[in-house]
Amino acid sequence: MKKPLEFYTNHKAELEAKTKELKKKSANLSVFRFAVFLATCFLIYLTFGKYPDVFIIAFLGLLLFGFLVTKHVNLKRKRNILAEKIKINTVEVEVLNRNFCHLETGSAFINPAHFYSNDIDLFGNGSFFQYINRTKTKDGKGVLANCLTENNTATILEKQEMLKELSGKVKWRQHFSALASLVATNSTSKAIVRWISGYNSVFPKFLKTLQIIFTIASLVLIGLVSFGLIPFTYIVIWFFVGLFITGRFVLKINHLYTEASKARDTFKQYYPLLNVIENEAFTSKILKEKQQTINSENKKASAIFKEFARILDTFDQRNNIIIAIFGNGLFLTEIYNVCKVEKWIFSYKHTVESWFEVVAFFDAKNSLANFAFNHPKFIFPEITSEKSVIKATNLGHPLLNVAKRIDNDFNINKEEFFIVTGANMAGKSTFLRTVSLSIVMANCGLPVCAESFQYYPIKLITSMRTTDSLTEDESYFYSELKRLKFIVDEIEDEDYFIILDEILKGTNSKDKAIGSKKFVEKLTKSKSTGIIATHDVSLCTLEDEFFGIKNYYFDAEINNNELHFDYKLKNGICKNMNASFLLKKMEIV
Repeated sequence: MKKPLEFYTNHKAELEAKTKELKKKSANLSVFRFAVFLATCFLIYLTFGKYPDVFIIAFLGLLLFGFLVTKHVNLKRKRNILAEKIKINTVEVEVLNRNFCHLETGSAFINPAHFYSNDIDLFGNGSFFQYINRTKTKDGKGVLANCLTENNTATILEKQEMLKELSGKVKWRQHFSALASLVATNSTSKAIVRWISGYNSVFPKFLKTLQIIFTIASLVLIGLVSFGLIPFTYIVIWFFVGLFITGRFVLKINHLYTEASKARDTFKQYYPLLNVIENEAFTSKILKEKQQTINSENKKASAIFKEFARILDTFDQRNNIIIAIFGNGLFLTEIYNVCKVEKWIFSYKHTVESWFEVVAFFDAKNSLANFAFNHPKFIFPEITSEKSVIKATNLGHPLLNVAKRIDNDFNINKEEFFIVTGANMAGKSTFLRTVSLSIVMANCGLPVCAESFQYYPIKLITSMRTTDSLTEDESYFYSELKRLKFIVDEIEDEDYFIILDEILKGTNSKDKAIGSKKFVEKLTKSKSTGIIATHDVSLCTLEDEFFGIKNYYFDAEINNNELHFDYKLKNGICKNMNASFLLKKMEIV
């Protein structure tokens, strides 16, 4: 496989060449279609009054013209798909060149109360979600956000196997995304599923039979009038009878139409996606299981969704005044349509939710697989059952510029706590977020930014960005206490990797030192694992009191009246603090 940037650049050029070719074909087809139209009109003029010649020419001309229109529509759809694929490759080139701030931020998923998402910038401007998200459906976006926040350590190896397979199917993933982009939807599948699952019939069962009998009777009457066997008045009377019957149910029909209209575009978007899932060959366990889910009925799920989309399109013809009046007056078309809608709902209401979920699943996992493809130098964590929770070589943050990024070796065992001290801006917070994000990525089955990464699966919980709340009348200190209480309660039942940044910031130095020591002692006794970053070097004395506590630091050096950082994690306690130097350097004091 080529390097990602090279692949996207070359593939974009190929797609642009195909677009030019299709554009030329489309133009030629338009000219030919116009020529057929003129030729048909001319031949009809020449044979006018000659029967059956004029009818044969008109029929063949319309047939050929209709065929050419269909070809034109198909060409237009292919061009639209190619245009979407060109956009996809353009975005990938931009992202690989570190330009992704125009992408969706996922700010709707920001949750300060979550275990870790707000602390490690999973969502928002410049976030990990913004960097990796390529979902095209509303539900897929939600599934991706949930994947990053679910804190699930199960089946990591199966997740890795799935993403390795999907990452190699680049063109398939792009085709999936392009198809999803062709139809804009306003409703989520959850709202549609609620409507379908909770739907109860409001139309009498005899209506279907009545519609069939009425339609046959209308055709018979039309035939009799055509042969002059009965007067036209009979058709007029029968027409108003049909309108009367339809009118009896018009309120119920209008309500069903309103609900069905919300679902129409979603079904149009989803049935092509189900089709490409059904027709792809998968080998990984998870993907095969998902594929099997949509093959559970006697027909393909894509065909079933397409059928409903067409039913809803036909139902939408009620907005055509001519079709609505004459169709209802002679054939009870709206009654026919509501019977078709209800039949479909009652046939598939038990399984439609799972089909929506499969599409959203693939949409979300395609984003994760795309990330894996874009970073061939990242490695999939080696899952171990050893004492070491994380044993990483050259661990770095995936969003940092590789040319400037400083990586660190990191090795922490179960039930160990690292107390990390350091000067301001020396890299403590970035390191905490690097470790945190690597745990999240590993739990999702993603490759991490490291040369090697051995990992014993563990859930993550953090306290790094506590804020006060004016709306809840909470002080900063009280908010932090609530967060620490949340952590203490959670670790009673499960093992967590705990990451804390400068705890008890909202109180005085002496009180902070005493409280921090007691809290760290409690964490140590709970058999937890984690990192605490602090400026309070008095906490470092705990290394002498507890076997599982170790001291590390990031430092800064002042050379020629300039501050220098190496951003490397070192064993021991930081001796160089830089607040006073920076105050003087910036002429604050």
